[in-house]
Amino acid sequence: TCTTLAMGELTADQEANLAFMAQEEKLALDLYTAFADQYGARVYERIARSEAQHLGAVRSLLEKYGLADPTAALAAGEFASAGPQSMYDDLLALGTASLEDALGVGRTVELADIAALDNALTGVTAEDVQQVLSSLRSASERHLAAFGG
Repeated sequence: TCTTLAMGELTADQEANLAFMAQEEKLALDLYTAFADQYGARVYERIARSEAQHLGAVRSLLEKYGLADPTAALAAGEFASAGPQSMYDDLLALGTASLEDALGVGRTVELADIAALDNALTGVTAEDVQQVLSSLRSASERHLAAFGG
């Protein structure tokens, strides 16, 4: 786990990327939970559980590095920043039209996660952060495949 790996130095951009990744993971978790409830599709139930673990891993890093968690104490579907809130609202509306549309939303979210993780990994030398972000990226690739991407 991230707590056993050595801490490193993070730049301000890397700290901001970690906070952003918490919002990305919460967005995925909240969307997939909503779609699991609406459609009863196992793919959403499984991946929502995975996203909950991912959010926990990012939150552990935020705590370890003494960084504020922008997702703390927010209900499902609530975000502290306008960008993630707008994205969530738009994707939720799109995905509630049909299961096929919801699967498309899953592909969109995972592709966005992969791009964000690639950006977040750039220049990171802290072993714990590298390990968590790399693990999240691998999981996003598996989720993308599960959504037919």
